[in-house]
Amino acid sequence: MSLGLTCIPMTSLPYLAGYSESLRTQALELLEAGELADRLRARYPDRHDVRSNKALQVYVQELKARHMKTSAPLGQVQFDDRLHVIHGALGLHTTSTRVQGAKLRKRRSIQVASLFKDTPPEFLRMIVVHELAHMKHGEHDRAFYRLCEHMEPEYHQLELDLRLFLTASEWA
Repeated sequence: MSLGLTCIPMTSLPYLAGYSESLRTQALELLEAGELADRLRARYPDRHDVRSNKALQVYVQELKARHMKTSAPLGQVQFDDRLHVIHGALGLHTTSTRVQGAKLRKRRSIQVASLFKDTPPEFLRMIVVHELAHMKHGEHDRAFYRLCEHMEPEYHQLELDLRLFLTASEWA
């Protein structure tokens, strides 16, 4: 269904693939009119101050302490230049297990794509919440999304807006 929109094919909206056709059509119309990026900038005018790995570590630890007090400790947290949206990774959580004497030690880490150094604070928070939720729930199931919404009540709206932001950035 083209609706007369010929500049950008519907299949060129990979970040919106899981959304309804009507939402994708609306996004496509806004893209072609040059309004999508402006609307997102108006809705999210601020940029955060979390620019270094150390600042990111503090930011993530504060969120974890506030919402996931009883979860396992978190090791390394950093921005990662190797993560890129093309490969579908905006953030990454890893768990490694080591033997120390008679005990198994798990080390958990979070990497956040470097593109989040210069985004609205809401988008950084959404990615961090997503990766923290993976520390407790490995799959994107109902319990996972409940935890995301517990940490960020606007999680689903922010996820959609981030996908629109990535789409607008790609077509700029």
